[in-house]
Amino acid sequence: MALKIRLTRVGTTHTPIYRVAVAEARSRRDGDAVEQIGHYNPRAKGTQLTLDVVRYEHWLSVGAKASDTVNGLYKRAKRAEGAKVVTAA
Repeated sequence: MALKIRLTRVGTTHTPIYRVAVAEARSRRDGDAVEQIGHYNPRAKGTQLTLDVVRYEHWLSVGAKASDTVNGLYKRAKRAEGAKVVTAA
């Protein structure tokens, strides 16, 4: 079972909100996820991002591959002061 860490879109038309999810690589974009590990709102002031870093790093260690966008969000979350980074569940 190949896993990917990617964004799934939720929200309404013209106001996207994304969940950071671990899902099978061949499943649909908004299909069932193995685990939700955060969310991302690009339209909020200051770009609202919540990411469970411990779970993110766990899934990478067991072989999941992060999409380019999620990898960029992870790096931004590590750098940013205003982003909320959850370190434990």
